[in-house]
Amino acid sequence: MRILGIDPGLRRTGFGVIEAHGMRLSYIASGTIVVPAGEPLAQRLKVILDNLREVVASTRPDVSALEKVFVNTNPSSTLLLGQARGAALCALADSELLVHEYTALQIKKAVVGNGHAAKEQVQKMVQQLLALDGLPAADSADALACAICHAHAGPLAQRLQRAGGDATHRGRLRGGRFI
Repeated sequence: MRILGIDPGLRRTGFGVIEAHGMRLSYIASGTIVVPAGEPLAQRLKVILDNLREVVASTRPDVSALEKVFVNTNPSSTLLLGQARGAALCALADSELLVHEYTALQIKKAVVGNGHAAKEQVQKMVQQLLALDGLPAADSADALACAICHAHAGPLAQRLQRAGGDATHRGRLRGGRFI
């Protein structure tokens, strides 16, 4: 399964593509879409949309994973981040990719084992898990971590969804835990 992970941002949107064969992961591609700051908002969102469409066309992922927006203390920043995330969602929907969403806590926990890990820890673990020669850039590492999170959580979620039709196996995932 080829997974596209995205770390949305209005200034910098990270993307990472991995291939998952069971528990074995391999690196395909990653990068950062740098959005020009001086452009009007609509043009900045179009840069994200167009570039992610290009990434999907060139890497041909089977599924995508996107980091969920958190609400921080600055509502204006949260709104802008949400708009960048919306542009990413549109690119994925336009490419007819199934989108799975994970919180930063879930992603860090899946990759590092600690939901409150520092960015440097995430970068180092992504480097180790994908056997990369060098440390990936922060935005690329976050996107690759999102893809790795889905590689680990996706198969369990699919099994739980299939089992959901059976009344004796009702349950769901919440916060990365089966309840």
